[in-house]
Amino acid sequence: MKKLVAFITSGYPEKSFSIDLALALSENGVDSLELGVPFSDPVADGPLIEKANHKALELGFKFEDLLEISQAITPSIDTLWMGYFNSFYQQNMQHLIPLAKEIGVNGLIIPDLPHEEAFLYKDLFTQNGVANISFVAPTDSDERIKEVVSGAQKFIYMVAYTGITGSGVSEDLQPFLSSIKQHTKTPVYVGFGVNPKTAKDKVKGADGVIVGSSFIDVLLRENLNYSQKIIECSNIAKIIKSQINL
Repeated sequence: MKKLVAFITSGYPEKSFSIDLALALSENGVDSLELGVPFSDPVADGPLIEKANHKALELGFKFEDLLEISQAITPSIDTLWMGYFNSFYQQNMQHLIPLAKEIGVNGLIIPDLPHEEAFLYKDLFTQNGVANISFVAPTDSDERIKEVVSGAQKFIYMVAYTGITGSGVSEDLQPFLSSIKQHTKTPVYVGFGVNPKTAKDKVKGADGVIVGSSFIDVLLRENLNYSQKIIECSNIAKIIKSQINL
């Protein structure tokens, strides 16, 4: 069974909604949830997620909100924190990673923390049993892929193309996938540009997909109430989970 990872922006439009949505997604095919940490300059994210980041910050999001949401959902769904390094660094990594373990968070996804710098925190993550998810991109050489994936934990985040999330660019991923899998047995999940229309094609040869913009698009729709947003996101999750396992 191939896995579905969903991304949502923490605290948008509010904490209680994030909790309700996370629990609904866990019941509709989502295997792991990325709780996005709102940040003012999300350089790896497309316009939809950037907009949701800014709206969450305008509404007063604080890091403590992430902790509260996480505490409420970790017993029900495999939970990861996705954010930019400054957000985590400001919380003191030596304190934050043990706290993540205590709350039940199983991994962090930090797109702007290079592999070489992430190595400085390797022991901290390992000692606490919290994964620091590795990224590989089409621009990486075979030598670098081998280096990055050699110690990869939980899963490898395979960037489906060079760019930002949500742009829907289509590429032949099979050569790239092959080059990753020859160096590791860690599952490889495809992110960037995955939606109900592309999921079946994107997952070929991979072990799962990571979906964000499709869900955030729903959260940004002002013509839907909270219940309608949760129903729509749940339907998207069910469709994608079905598509990747055909």
